[in-house]
Amino acid sequence: MRVRLRPLLPFAALALACAHEAAVRAPEERGAPAPAPRAAATAPAPAATVAPPRSPGRERPADRAAATPAPAAQAGSTARATAPPPPVRLEPGPGDFYPLAVGNEWRYVDQSPSLRPELRGALRTVRILERTKDGYYLDTGRGELRVEGDCLRDHQRRMLCQPFQPGASWTSVVSVSSTERYEIAAVHETVETPAGRFEDCVRVRAHNRASAGTDHVLEITYAPRVGVVRIETFVVVDGKITPQVKALLQSYHLEGR
Repeated sequence: MRVRLRPLLPFAALALACAHEAAVRAPEERGAPAPAPRAAATAPAPAATVAPPRSPGRERPADRAAATPAPAAQAGSTARATAPPPPVRLEPGPGDFYPLAVGNEWRYVDQSPSLRPELRGALRTVRILERTKDGYYLDTGRGELRVEGDCLRDHQRRMLCQPFQPGASWTSVVSVSSTERYEIAAVHETVETPAGRFEDCVRVRAHNRASAGTDHVLEITYAPRVGVVRIETFVVVDGKITPQVKALLQSYHLEGR
C-alpha cells in the first residue's frame, strides 16, 4: 500500500514532495564551487639565535645602553586599557548550519525513489528573497526561517536546536491535533553529494504520527557554513519503512550572513 507523505515542514526544499507530479525542468546548472580548501599548517617559529661570547675588554656603549633600565613612567600618566579578546565559540550555532541572508541560494537534485525513473534528476531551487519586518527570511518555497536563541525555526516549529548531541530532543506543537517530535540523530557525519563532500554535518530526525500504525519521518542533514545538504522522508506503516523523498545538494551560492 502506498501512503502519500504530507510534508512536515513548510520548508522550500521539502516542496519536492508536492512537486513530483510536475514535468521535469531542464537542468540549468551543473557542478558547484569546490569546497573551501583547508587552512594551511602554521610554519614553526624560527629557533632563537644565541650570540657568540664576547672577549673581555672595555665595555662598549651599546652594552651600557642595553644594561641601563628603562626610565619609569611619568607620574600621573594613565595606561590605556586593552579590550579583552572576544570569547572563543566552542561549536557552531544553528545559524552556522543554515546561513540566512537575502540572495543565498541552494539547488537540489531530486532522486526520490517514489518518482518514476524518467522524472528523477529534476533540479529544485531554494532562494532567500527577503527579510520580513519580524526578522524571518522568506524563500521561494514560502518558507520563513530565523534563528531565535539556540534554535533555527519557522513560525510554528523549532527545526534545529542546540545542544548538538546525539539523542537531544524537542517537540513542536503544530496544531491541536499535531505534535512533531525532533531529535539529533547524528553529528560529525560526512555526506557525499553532487555539490561535494561535506564533513561535521548534523542530521535531524522528525516524527509526526498520523495514526496508531503510521508515522511520517523526515531527516534533514545540515553542513556547517553551507546549509541543508540532504533531505529524506519516509513513511512507516506497521513497522514497514517506505522511502518517499530524497534530495541532494547539487550546487549553492551564498551572498553573505
